[in-house]
Amino acid sequence: MNANSVIILDFETTGLSPNHGDRAIEIGAVKLENGVVTDRFQELMYPGRPVSHFIANYTGITNEMLSTAAPCGEVMDRFSGFIQGQNLVAHNASFDKRFLDSELKRISSGYEGQFACSLLLSRRLYQRAPNHKLGTLINYKGIASNGGFHRALYDSEMTAKLWLAMLNDIQQEASIDAVPFSLIQKLTKSTKANVEKVLARCS
Repeated sequence: MNANSVIILDFETTGLSPNHGDRAIEIGAVKLENGVVTDRFQELMYPGRPVSHFIANYTGITNEMLSTAAPCGEVMDRFSGFIQGQNLVAHNASFDKRFLDSELKRISSGYEGQFACSLLLSRRLYQRAPNHKLGTLINYKGIASNGGFHRALYDSEMTAKLWLAMLNDIQQEASIDAVPFSLIQKLTKSTKANVEKVLARCS
C-alpha cells in the first residue's frame, strides 16, 4: 500500500492510559487518498464520567460539551466503519493505538490496517529539530497553522500536512516516485544512524 493513502487520526482522552480506566472523549481523523484529503471524521463522545479540570483546560473540551455527546460505543462504531481497509497514522501512535484498540474491543470491533507513527518517523528524518512535538515540527517545516492544537480534528489535519512533507522529503532523498507504507515502517524501526542506508537502498 502507498503511504500517500492512509487515515491519520488523533484522540483526546480523559487521561494517559486505558489500562487505568481512561476513556476517549474525542476522535478526529482525515482520509488521505493519493496525498489529498478526501474525507474527515470528528465527534465528541461521552466517557461515562466527568473529565478533570486539567483535561478540560488542556483540550478545551468541557463536561457541558460532553453531556450532549453520544456514548463512546456509538461513536466508535461509526469510526470503525470509517477506517476499515485503510492503514493508519498518528503522531505518537502508541498512545492513539492503545485507545483505539481499547475502545473497539469494548464493542467487539477491530480493524485490518497497520499503524505507522509520524513521531518516530520525524525523529529519523529531522534529527536536528529542537524536539518532535507536533507543534514544533509544524514550525520547523514552515507549515502554516493557527496554533489551535489539542483538538482531535485539528491535530490530525496538522499531522496530515507534516506526513505529506515527510513523504516528500523521503521521495527527494531516495529518488523514488512513491513511498510504500512498508518503507515507513522500516524507517521507524531503524536506528537514526541507519536512516541514510535504508533510503539509499531504495534508489
